[in-house]
Amino acid sequence: MHSGAENAIKAADLIHHAKDTAMSHVTYRIVEHDGGWAYKVGDTFSETFPNHDAAKAAAVRASREQRVADQTAYIEFEDTHGTWITERADGHDRPDTDVEG
Repeated sequence: MHSGAENAIKAADLIHHAKDTAMSHVTYRIVEHDGGWAYKVGDTFSETFPNHDAAKAAAVRASREQRVADQTAYIEFEDTHGTWITERADGHDRPDTDVEG
């Protein structure tokens, strides 16, 4: 069984996506993917799950974790142009989330 952290899409991807789209709301969508099911945020897919229910359960866990406040920290991520970016992520600035599908 995978831990919630393993099932969660990278926080940097979500933060980057949220900033690119100026959103304070993140929707996890359940979709067919790579011969199974996954959840998707923006253009980023989770790992593939064997069935819809498993993908939805993982998306619900990930969406709940996304809302939990944490410590402010510096994060690094690679943008779509291959440039590495370091920025301060406020651990209390959490989006609203939901799961569709």
